[in-house]
Amino acid sequence: MEILEVEHIRQWDAYTIGHEPISSLLLMERAASACFDWLMNAGYRNRRFFIFCGKGNNGGDGLVMARLLIQSGHEVTVHILEFGNKGTQDFQLNLQRLHEITSSIIFISSAEALHEIPKDAVIIDALYGSGLNKPLEGLSAELARHINNAGVEAISIDIPSGMFADSSSQGHTIVEATHTLSFQCYKLAFVMAENARWMGNLHILDIGLHPAFLKTIKPVYRLIDQGLATSILKKRNRFAHKGHFGHAALVAGSKGMMGAAVLAARSCLRSGVGKLNCHLPQCGYIIMQTSVPEAIVVSEPGEEFIEKVSALDRYDAIAIGPGWGMRPSNTGLIAEILATKKPIVIDADALNSIAQEKDSLNRLPANSILSPHPKEFERLFGAVPNDFYRLELLKQKANALQAVIVLKGHHTAVATPGGICYFNMSGNVGLAKGGSGDVLTGMLLALLAQGYPAEQAACLGVYLHGLAADLAAKCIAYESMLASDVVDYLGAAFQALY
Repeated sequence: MEILEVEHIRQWDAYTIGHEPISSLLLMERAASACFDWLMNAGYRNRRFFIFCGKGNNGGDGLVMARLLIQSGHEVTVHILEFGNKGTQDFQLNLQRLHEITSSIIFISSAEALHEIPKDAVIIDALYGSGLNKPLEGLSAELARHINNAGVEAISIDIPSGMFADSSSQGHTIVEATHTLSFQCYKLAFVMAENARWMGNLHILDIGLHPAFLKTIKPVYRLIDQGLATSILKKRNRFAHKGHFGHAALVAGSKGMMGAAVLAARSCLRSGVGKLNCHLPQCGYIIMQTSVPEAIVVSEPGEEFIEKVSALDRYDAIAIGPGWGMRPSNTGLIAEILATKKPIVIDADALNSIAQEKDSLNRLPANSILSPHPKEFERLFGAVPNDFYRLELLKQKANALQAVIVLKGHHTAVATPGGICYFNMSGNVGLAKGGSGDVLTGMLLALLAQGYPAEQAACLGVYLHGLAADLAAKCIAYESMLASDVVDYLGAAFQALY
């Protein structure tokens, strides 16, 4: 599924109007009807509604919703933000229709016209849609604050008023929605953590925009959903043997942090790799042999941490970083591993060590994956003021390094050298616990070793990682979920894609 920017959404509306064909007025009716149906099915039947409208097409959606609610027997009061100008043509036509069935229409031209909102009311926010290009100010901002201070449920249509769809809204006045009802596709704003407070629960409503339009554009942003993950997963030949599924090397662990290596090893083996060799410091030998008997253990020089690693040329892919700790010797170790020119997954303290010696980034082997969380990303590439700036930097660095970068978060982003950025739709807050990243590292290693291109390995890996957590959450509370629980549910996650 695509994530579309505002200009593409406008074009999609126009394409539908021209090719279905349908009038813009009827398309507005369709969108508002979808919102009305959602309200009736979501427990809002027989509630009292306060609908706040601007004079654009978002406000037109609100007027149609008001008419549908009144005609179905609901008590509705409509509040229109008034600056003395006429609204759009479709807004004016729907306002005329509304005048024919109700007199409960209040025009807000000053702060004195802001009426108290009853505690039993439901607010419909149809003030400003995704076309907004400047922060709310003056009366608009005061009205948004009035809505937020009412202490009642607010349902925003298209996007919470005051939120930008394609750029950061940090510091702006924004309506704080309980639910956001948007249309047809995700907007970029909806996958940004900085907007979580304002969106509430997001619902994407199908309003029948013409599907052929999507073939005329090349969106930069896409969602990783079950359909995409299923299309990537290779089906296994029943005559295959372990040699067909890759030989992976995991270079991990140090004294006190062998758990990271164990988690990565377990998840790697659970993700389909044919053979796994774990290169560990000597203190980790017994731990790994007893914890993961399926893995081959290579005890490297160094009692408490790996001082040197050898014989990596034989592997199909390598992963480094989990449980390393930070020490000066990491720099030489990384240089030695990069010199193999094998596809590599770089995570955790390997990333932090590279951040201190950034020239290493220029020696990344082809088909490699970096998997930082936001703080590790900033150590590598510099501080960022907001999520949108970070996203642009993410895309730039993936292109410059010709590597896939997996930026971990609620909607983990996968940036590719080709300029496409994916956002993952699986997963939950149960993953917000130490060890979750090590599990993902092992999964990415397994997929790379099996011959998946880095872009596909990253997309499939992050989706399965999140899906395993979603399956675990059906039996285990978010608070109680462990990274090892995610490993235990990987088999069920793979089965869900068959």
